[in-house]
Amino acid sequence: MKKIMTSLAFVCFSLVSINAQKATVQKLWATDTILKVPESVLVDDKENCLWVSNIDGAANGKDGKGSISKLSKTGTPINLDWITGLNAPKGMAKYKQELYVADLTELVVIDIKKGVIKNKIKVEGSVFLNDVTVNKNGAVFVSDTRTGKVHRYENNMVTIEVENLQGPNGLLSIDDQLLILDRGSLLSVTPGGTISKIMDGMDPSTDGIEKVAPNQYIVSCWNGIVYFVAAGAQKTTLFDTRSEKINSADIGYDAKNKIIYVPTFLKNSVVAYQLQIQ
Repeated sequence: MKKIMTSLAFVCFSLVSINAQKATVQKLWATDTILKVPESVLVDDKENCLWVSNIDGAANGKDGKGSISKLSKTGTPINLDWITGLNAPKGMAKYKQELYVADLTELVVIDIKKGVIKNKIKVEGSVFLNDVTVNKNGAVFVSDTRTGKVHRYENNMVTIEVENLQGPNGLLSIDDQLLILDRGSLLSVTPGGTISKIMDGMDPSTDGIEKVAPNQYIVSCWNGIVYFVAAGAQKTTLFDTRSEKINSADIGYDAKNKIIYVPTFLKNSVVAYQLQIQ
């Protein structure tokens, strides 16, 4: 497997102009404080639900307190303790009927139909696994923010896909591209290993990324900023909750209904926003 190295190493209403389009966001609802340090939201259209990872403690705590909650798409709890016994779980990705979870130093595989953990894959040398994405062929990528690496899991093997990054977090696989949020920058990696910078100058706590349209993305930053990013254009702040001390961790996105789901971390809730593009 190839190894790629690089030296690149409130609620607020926002109106933005992107390629002659206008985008707005409006708060829809927020759950009660029923969650336990929610870090990531994943939209599952097939199961018609939201998966939420709960750290429930320190972000690097290997304490077995972490869990995965199942909510409806309107924020109603279905099973708050769907999966338990995890270690500060963060980003998630789904492939077929398996849910992959970044669980500190392991990649946890969950059988969605059975609601059980079927495998725990040790990522040697890892310290702080953070986000997960899966490509169209089922290869799984997981970032390690502390070591500056992105690992690849395929054919029962873990290899290093990219290294020497500044602090990789959010990942998104689109066609043959791997997008990486790296401490305020959005990078693109091709299968051949070419790395290009799509956007920089964002808050350094870049966390989650979701595709809205070709070359258009929503990017969340843990500190409380959410951006609309268009390749070849300027980034725009959609909303900023820093003054309210509300985090915006690893977001989920319902592409059909254009709803952004924001896990608020220490506020123990998920907030939904309607995205409108005209």
